[in-house]
Amino acid sequence: MSKKIFIKTFGCQMNEYDSNRIFDTVKEIGFVKTNNIEDANCYLLNTCHIRDKSKEKVYHEIGRVKKNFRLKTKPLVIVAGCVAQAENEEMLKREPYIDLVVGPQSYHEINDKIEDYLKEKKRLDVTEFDAISKFNYLEKIKNSSQKISSFLTIQEGCDKFCHFCVVPYTRGPEYSRPFGKIIDEAKILADNGVKEITLLGQNVNAYKNENYRLSDLIFEIEKIQQILRIRYTTSHPSDMTYDLIETYGKSKKLMPLVHLPVQSGSNKVLKLMNRKHIIEDYFKIYHELKKINSSIKFSSDFIIGYPGENENDFNDTLNLIKEIKFINSYSFIYSPRPGTVASKLELIDRKISLNRLKTIQKELFYQQTEMNKSLENNIINVLVENRTEESTKFFGRSEYMTPVILNANDEDVGKIVKVKINKSNQNTLFGEIIKNTKLKVA
Repeated sequence: MSKKIFIKTFGCQMNEYDSNRIFDTVKEIGFVKTNNIEDANCYLLNTCHIRDKSKEKVYHEIGRVKKNFRLKTKPLVIVAGCVAQAENEEMLKREPYIDLVVGPQSYHEINDKIEDYLKEKKRLDVTEFDAISKFNYLEKIKNSSQKISSFLTIQEGCDKFCHFCVVPYTRGPEYSRPFGKIIDEAKILADNGVKEITLLGQNVNAYKNENYRLSDLIFEIEKIQQILRIRYTTSHPSDMTYDLIETYGKSKKLMPLVHLPVQSGSNKVLKLMNRKHIIEDYFKIYHELKKINSSIKFSSDFIIGYPGENENDFNDTLNLIKEIKFINSYSFIYSPRPGTVASKLELIDRKISLNRLKTIQKELFYQQTEMNKSLENNIINVLVENRTEESTKFFGRSEYMTPVILNANDEDVGKIVKVKINKSNQNTLFGEIIKNTKLKVA
């Protein structure tokens, strides 16, 4: 009987990368991927612990699996990722349907543990921190991603210990992969047909291996002819070194979108968060980048209603947003993560936080909509990635990561084409490929 695995992924881009590499790994012991959960004899849920109620989402998903298989043979059920790391023992106690719990630094052990379970039927908790062994193992297995735009993890873990964040406890200390191994994987992706690479890390711009920095990786990957675009996420203001800033003026393939989470516009709140940067630092980075490349745009993350935030602090954040004009950002009401410093602090009234979030999002969405509207009747460069689900249109992204729905042909997939934008909404641009025009390129 063939072994079929169904993988469901929650959370960040790094989890998407991890899920792809987990599949590359389990292929070695005979698994094939299925998109139909009812065909699976192995169900793997790759989890995220950043947002509120992450743990309860896991149990909800396991409940759905139980329902799907109540009249069929139970599949092997694996919970992986950051919730698995944080809640490992509790999960095995609370939900007997879960067979294996595997933390994000233990994926190199997953084949052995699956085979151990199939032999002994003994439920297992595999949540040791061992990033070096993990990546040493994965480097022996070819990355099979064939998407036009693919992720490539270069750094994991975090040493910043922001008071709201669980990452240091679920991903461990900062670890930067060897420079040469990353370049080797980038070349494999290029040979697979990948045209855009997004370099990933919890603190991606903290990358440092021997004397190599993130800027060195960008310039080396740029030499790979098949790779047309390079991006990276997520960065920290404290690690925005000048060599990286200069890269935006020198690199021909680094995209002009900087995702730089600020979290709050108030120095008081940043100190309470233990963010290790102040707003003056953030503005300095902003102005230096704009001076080097005026076409650069910013996106960010905002935590609203952090314990201790008052009306003045909130207004500082709102004023920051109005001044910088972020083109795409993520904003959330603060929710405590167990084990973090901030989880012990008194929460702000929920109604106050919700009203502040609505105000922030109204401004952020307005800026995003206006940015998209400004591109109407202009021509932009779009990397065509695939047909849409309806198969009548094609999907691509602008240099600023904005989704674009366009008329195209199959031979355009994987190419950067010039697209005239006919209309837009808050999230998406709509257009058509155009060959000859006197309209300006935005």
